[in-house]
Amino acid sequence: MKQITLILFLVFISCKQGKKYHETSDNQMVFISNSITEILEHRKKINEDFQNPEISPLPDRYRKDFDALDFFEPDTNYIVLAHFKRTPDALPFMMSTTTDEINEEVVYAVVSFELNGKTHQLEVYQNSELKTQEKYKDYLFLPFLDNTNGEETYGGGRYIDLKIPEGDSILIDFNKAYNPYCVYNKKYSCPLVPRQNHLKTRVLAGVKDFIKK
Repeated sequence: MKQITLILFLVFISCKQGKKYHETSDNQMVFISNSITEILEHRKKINEDFQNPEISPLPDRYRKDFDALDFFEPDTNYIVLAHFKRTPDALPFMMSTTTDEINEEVVYAVVSFELNGKTHQLEVYQNSELKTQEKYKDYLFLPFLDNTNGEETYGGGRYIDLKIPEGDSILIDFNKAYNPYCVYNKKYSCPLVPRQNHLKTRVLAGVKDFIKK
């Protein structure tokens, strides 16, 4: 039911933009094709950034032989339309990191969605400092743990970047889940994923763990 809702939502958006599709099966194929293309382009950009010595988080000893990160195969089943419930009364709190630094965050919203046949709920955070910057005023942070951690993926969990939506729903693409930079280089200070953001399922999407060679 959730997948149908997601498809109809995307069809509605497409029609608003002047695109007209008439068959549900065609709509689904267009959605899948466009989504996979976007995922692959997103990954290409990430790999290019990791190869760039000016912005790569990789130390030189790893970057010089770097070709590409290891990802799960693109899977549109891991693109979910979530209910976005704002939490305007939430108080700021200090989020621990992998170093002595701490970040002031606030629970901006709680998202709920269906994935792998189960209903899940995650907190979405807004950084108190970043929101004062024009570039990040709409930025939201979604860190999560899942049952692949410590096996296929990094034991400390992964992150997803989001933007504040206009309404009460938001599209979350787990194919864009990425590792904290401290996975690649210990000089980075990375937020620790709160335990309440543990998905009790296997998220076979996004980047896998980084194996140092």
